[in-house]
Amino acid sequence: MSEEATSGPDPRIVRSIVEAAIRIGLLFLLAAFSLKILSPFINLVLWASIIAVAIYPLFQWLTRKLGGRTKMASAVFVLVSLALILVPSFLFFGEAIEESKAVSARLEAGTLSIPPPSPQVREWPVIGAEAYDLWSRASRDLAETLSTYEAQVQAAVKWGLGAIGGLGGTVLQFVLSVLIAGLLLANAGPAVKGVTAVASRFFGQDATEMVVLAEKTIRSVTVGVIGIAVIQSILSLIGMAIIGVPLASLWALLVLVLAIVQLPPIFVLGPVMVYAFAAKSTTAAIFFLIYGLLVSGSDAVLKPMLLGRGVDVPMLVILLGAIGGMIAYGIIGLFVGAVVLAVAYQLFVAWVKEGTASEGAAGAEVGEVPAEA
Repeated sequence: MSEEATSGPDPRIVRSIVEAAIRIGLLFLLAAFSLKILSPFINLVLWASIIAVAIYPLFQWLTRKLGGRTKMASAVFVLVSLALILVPSFLFFGEAIEESKAVSARLEAGTLSIPPPSPQVREWPVIGAEAYDLWSRASRDLAETLSTYEAQVQAAVKWGLGAIGGLGGTVLQFVLSVLIAGLLLANAGPAVKGVTAVASRFFGQDATEMVVLAEKTIRSVTVGVIGIAVIQSILSLIGMAIIGVPLASLWALLVLVLAIVQLPPIFVLGPVMVYAFAAKSTTAAIFFLIYGLLVSGSDAVLKPMLLGRGVDVPMLVILLGAIGGMIAYGIIGLFVGAVVLAVAYQLFVAWVKEGTASEGAAGAEVGEVPAEA
């Protein structure tokens, strides 16, 4: 038997393997520890990056108007964005507090009443009869009806308070995201170079194309999906404010959520229409009926105008991303999930097409017959 067969593996190879395993393990531990430290901020940074990429063309225009002063343009963006976030938030929370105080005071005084239901309520599918009966009892004696369903009322109040608290946390997240986006925009040049350098480690020579594709996808989804949802939410808020719907900001927020997950606003505006016919004048109710139908169907006009710009993303991808993001990270995840999954989908499709094209080119080269033959 030879000396090589009896001597075992080369100690130098074993030492190299052990050292490589230790280094990989240390790098893994360092990456895992860093990820744990940064995990509370990942969602904020992702949303801030999406905002920065989506509005960068507008930011460039603003920078030119301000004589090329990037930091001033970034400060203007932050101030305007904070105003757009905080002013409606203060109005919403102020309205919610005032409405709660008014309802509580009228309930304690025994002056709170509910108008009787319309006969059309009976014709609602599945729940019509039960809804009409409960509504009628509440209109006759609200205090007794509330005492009958005391446990359900307490659960609903507890859920409502939790939801309002969650909205407050979401507003804070949006504020922090805007501040981070302002910093990214102020340093847009180095940020783009850094993203391209990181992408080159994954995609090689196609890094620039992948970065451009991700940029187009972010703008397409942000403008074409989230933009349409915001427009429908604002239009809904205006219509409900005109006819005096209580807590109109809350219903507008629900319209925003449904529109992002690709559901029509009629799911929220429909019950509001019923309320308008039951509690408002006939003129106001008919106005809101027509107005609500136009708002709910506005995506048929807005989507070809906005979603057609950039790249096409299947609506199922947007739906899964929005719902999954909301489940994982709350309301802000609704926005981040839709955009991130759309970007991942587009990069995956581009990677698959690139591999297919490379295999086809290689097959063509193998199948070529030399001219001398």
